[in-house]
Parts: sequence; C-alpha cells; structure tokens
Amino acid sequence: MESKKKGVGVIALLVTGNLIGAGILALPMQTGGAGLFYSFLAMVVFAGAMYFSAMVLAREAVARKEDNFNYPSLYGSYLGAGGKWLATAANLLILYGLLTAYLGGGTAIIVSALADSLGTGTATTMGVTLGLFLVLSAFTAMGSGFVARYNQWLMLFLGISFVAMVVMGAGKVELAKMAFHDLRFLPVAIPVILTSFHFHNIIPTICRDMEWDLAAISRAMLMGMVIGFVVNTLWVGVGIGTLPLTVGSDSILSGFRQGLPATVPLGHILENPLFNGVAVAFSLTAICTSYAATGIGLMAFNRDLLGNGRRLGVVAATFVPPLLIAIFFPAIFLKAIGVVGGVGIALLFGVLPVMIYLLNNKTLGARILALLMGTLFVGALLVDLANDIGWINTEAILKDFQEKAVRQELRQ
Repeated sequence: MESKKKGVGVIALLVTGNLIGAGILALPMQTGGAGLFYSFLAMVVFAGAMYFSAMVLAREAVARKEDNFNYPSLYGSYLGAGGKWLATAANLLILYGLLTAYLGGGTAIIVSALADSLGTGTATTMGVTLGLFLVLSAFTAMGSGFVARYNQWLMLFLGISFVAMVVMGAGKVELAKMAFHDLRFLPVAIPVILTSFHFHNIIPTICRDMEWDLAAISRAMLMGMVIGFVVNTLWVGVGIGTLPLTVGSDSILSGFRQGLPATVPLGHILENPLFNGVAVAFSLTAICTSYAATGIGLMAFNRDLLGNGRRLGVVAATFVPPLLIAIFFPAIFLKAIGVVGGVGIALLFGVLPVMIYLLNNKTLGARILALLMGTLFVGALLVDLANDIGWINTEAILKDFQEKAVRQELRQ
C-alpha cells in the first residue's frame, strides 16, 4: 500500500495555523501591562511547557495507534471515571469558550470598522453578531472536507496579511513604550499566552497523518511552535510599542477594559486605511479558520453524544450556546479567552498530561521535571480561578497601573 504520510513541513504549518487565532488577537492587550521583556520570558516558559504536554500526549497517541483516539478516554484509562469526566468538562469549556470568543472578537472588529456607517449601538452589535454567527456556522457545518478545500488558501492569506501588518505597524513603534512594565499584570497575561500556544486538539490527527512516527511528529510540532512563537512575539512587540499605555480610548488600558482585539485600537492609532483593511481581513480570516476548526471538533463531540441521525440537533447544540452568550455579553472576548486558557487549557492540556507523565516515569529527574511543569500549570489555573472569583482586586491593579503609566508617559 502506498504511504500517504505527510511531511514535517506540512504538519508544522498546520500547527502554526492552529496557533494563529483568537490568542494572537488578544495578546497585546493582555501582555501590554506586564511589558515586552517579562511577557517574552513568560511566552518562552509557557511555550516550552505546552510543547512538553504536547509530547506527552503525542507519545500516548503513538503508543495506542487508534484512529478514534480521544482525550477523555485517555485520561479515563489513567485516572478512572473522575479523570474522564473532568477531561470532558474541560474540553467542553475550551471548545464552547473559543467559539464564544471568536463571535465576540469578530463582532468588535466589524462594528469598529463600520462604526461610521452602522453606528455602535446595541441593535447594531446584536445584528453583527447574528450575521457573523450565520456565516461562520454555515461554513463550519459543511464539514471538514468542505473547510479543508479552502483552508490552505486562507492560511496563505493569513501569512501575507500578517507580514503586511507588522511592516506597517513597525514604523510607529516607540522603544520607550516597550521598556514600561508592571509585573502585577503578568498573571493576567498567562491564560492568553497558554491559549496562543494551544494546538493540542489536533495532535491525534497529526499522529495519524504522520503514520505514528514520533521523531517526525516531535520535529513538526517543535517547528510549528517556533514559527508561532516568532509570530506571537512580533505581534506583541508591535502592539506594545505602538499603543499608548493609558491615554485615550485606544490605549492598552482602555482596550483591556473593553475586551477588544488588538487590531481595533491599532487601526485607530495608525490612521492608515490600508492597515485598517488588512487588519480587519487578517482578523476575520483568523477567526474564520479557528472557528471552523473548533466547531468541527465540537460537532464531532456532540454527534457522539446525541447520535449520528440528529444533524440539526448537533448543529444547534454546537453553535447556539456561544451565540446566546456573545449576544448577552458583547464585551466577552478577552474574558472568554482568559477562562479558556487559565482553566480549560491549563487543566486538560497542562495538569492532566503532567499526571500521566508522572505515572509513567519514576526517575528523580522525571519527577523534578513533572514538579516544575505541574507548578506552572497549577499556578496558571489557580491565578485565573482567583481572578474569576474576585479574590484578585483587578480594579486596584488597573488604578495603580494607570498612575504609574501616566508618570512614565509624562517623562517621555
């Protein structure tokens, strides 16, 4: 039988394509307060941790060689029924949370781009959300074969438009803005950093497409993550170096409070019609590809849950809940991304893989590595939960940040 094994380069680009989504749109807003240097360090650390967990899961997929390999069953085999249902809940949180974030972020981008002609009222926002939902959900509901037919062209456009945005935005970068930092904002940024290095849902597909060659799989995932890391770092640098810290409605502080994707305030600050057009096209394309990939995964889950014969029910169960949340909470983009990364991803693709690694490796070095990785993921989980519950006084941090940033801007 002729081998249909996909090459390292092809899979690496697939990984990179999965990294370029809602996470990259949120990064400058969430990392801006912490500053470029400390955000860069956090990205190095958590990108490494996410690669570690990806390798744990890839080894499990290769060892089993199952076409229907899924994470709830994997965790159930190691941790029992409790592990299986915990993984199921975390997976649902990730998938539904991402779909909600895509709708919220896409709505903010379209409303901002068409504000002069459509206005920015509640009716406009709801109408845009509904229209975006219909387009994205119809595209996704056509199935993986239909989506794959156009995905390579969408990914090519993403690469070209991203390079164009960075080139145009780099001319407005101010090094003094990159030097500002407030370490109290770093924990806030970690959930989004985790989301921006999340591609783990496609690991079973990667392993199958590369015919269970673990060495090739590890190279492809590393290459894809390195490319994604460079993309994320460039975008964070442009965002932090260009946007004001606190002054005006297009500042990092204002964007953080409004839950906006970075392309919205960047477009206002640069006042470049070409940048605005490219940024909107890039953002909506990234949201479209990510929405489709996430929606297809969630439809498959719901199909198993509801039965193959109930297609309308599967589509409704997949797409209606995110629509309702996005309509009633229109500024949910950054919040949804934070919950997805800080709770769902930190648990399903962080804490649980570390537990599997620890169960399979008994050496002292392995235990130390597991302790380090576990500390990172558990820390991210606890910080996000504390923030969601209200144990972290975010408003006090924002107030102190504003005072510190104003003094910094006055000295410039």
